[in-house]
Amino acid sequence: MPKTAATSPLAADPSRWKALVFIALAQLMVVLDATIVNIALPSAQSDLGISDGNRQWVITAYALAFGGLLLFGGRIADKWGRKNAFIVGLIGFALASALGGAANGEAMMLGARGLQGAFGALLAPAALSLLAVMFTDAVERAKAFGIYGAIAGGGGAVGLILGGFLTEYLNWRWTFFVNIPFAIVAAVGAWLVIREPAGGRNRAPLDIPGVVLSTLGLVALVYGFTRAESAGWSDAVTVGMFVASAVLLAAFVFVESRVKSPLLPLRVLLERNRGGVYLSLGLAVIAMFGLFLFLTYYLQVVKGFSPVKTGFAFLPMIAGMITGSTQIGARLMTRVAPRLLMGPGFLLAAVGMLLLTQLEVGSSYPALILPAQLLLGLGMGTAFMPAMSLATHGVNPADAGVASAMVNTSQQVGGAIGTALLNTIAASATTAYLTDHAAEAAAGGPAAKLIQAQAMVEGYSSAIWWAVGILAASSAIALTLITTGRPGTGGPVASGDGAEAEAAVKIPVIAH
Repeated sequence: MPKTAATSPLAADPSRWKALVFIALAQLMVVLDATIVNIALPSAQSDLGISDGNRQWVITAYALAFGGLLLFGGRIADKWGRKNAFIVGLIGFALASALGGAANGEAMMLGARGLQGAFGALLAPAALSLLAVMFTDAVERAKAFGIYGAIAGGGGAVGLILGGFLTEYLNWRWTFFVNIPFAIVAAVGAWLVIREPAGGRNRAPLDIPGVVLSTLGLVALVYGFTRAESAGWSDAVTVGMFVASAVLLAAFVFVESRVKSPLLPLRVLLERNRGGVYLSLGLAVIAMFGLFLFLTYYLQVVKGFSPVKTGFAFLPMIAGMITGSTQIGARLMTRVAPRLLMGPGFLLAAVGMLLLTQLEVGSSYPALILPAQLLLGLGMGTAFMPAMSLATHGVNPADAGVASAMVNTSQQVGGAIGTALLNTIAASATTAYLTDHAAEAAAGGPAAKLIQAQAMVEGYSSAIWWAVGILAASSAIALTLITTGRPGTGGPVASGDGAEAEAAVKIPVIAH
């Protein structure tokens, strides 16, 4: 039977484009929350009396819950139904945000952030898997995932702008309260317009050992990298977390290969094209999150930008991402193989990152930072769009939630690794520079301040060189592992069991 839009009963779903609006709104809310709190953190810390040692937990509590529970959330979406999981996730996220905005102390704030992460872990895979099962025509799918990819890639930068505005002109609490109208509009809209296709639920019993092992393993991994940033890589607890994570995740893979109804069917993870997407996307996010961190500090601390001005300084990257995703990726995805978008896209982003290795204390924003951001945004947007689409192509509809969760897991773990790894590299380079210029720094006065600024920039530049290499590796992985051809070319067939092959009639596979 030909795998075309004409044979799919889903292609004519009249509500799919309306549904996309609310799915995109929910995704924007989740991605915004990953960065919007960063700019508000100093104010919140002061108001709530959070110690310097514990302030990182405002970020870490969210990351641990979100990263650790994503696979569980994806399987719950498969089991409950994606529309139900989507709406419950939105309501829970709104309530947790209200709790965070009303926090009167450290414990209440950290609890709210953990709840936000938990409901985000239910919401994010449900959103992506709804797109996967609602958009089956190749051209429409390209447009839908172009919009989704632009939001997923640029939402973090939008969060910096919005966080700067809310913190500077209102109050840090509004970085939490702003989620509530987003969630209400998205939940009401989803309830009214989303029509989830029948027969896509996975009603198999929940794999409890898989849930426990994967959650603990991912939490240990994310916490290990987060702790490394503050305590160092040789810290006993840091090393212990990495060892525990390796043991738990190895046990998880063993269990999944043996149980009848696994939490994460290994066919989802081991299919060559999807595996290439997860790996290349995770590496690219390492580089991107590191850049957000360094540019934010460079612009505010070295250049003296205000929070709002810093947010606006990221606009060229957002514009590049939207252009790359909707105008380049979406237009070419039905004409060329995904690897020919992802590989060059990551490489273009690496060129943009390479420009930023030339940062100096007096660097010009228009001459250096702006063109670097444009190249980075164009490259990432072009690569993200086919990556998001390919990650859920050819998956049995009953596995769509957990396949979507793997996309988010690779991004979340990549973000945690990027922040810790690159920040540690930057700190080491800064320390080395200060050691080499100790005599000048000891002199005091303007010269000492200049040496301090130069040391910071030297650290950023050193870490950005690593980010260039990581993006080049992402490009190589995409070009090597992803072998699927463009739609209709009869390229390599995605591997999977019989259920996946049968599902391909409903959800056309790019590989075909």
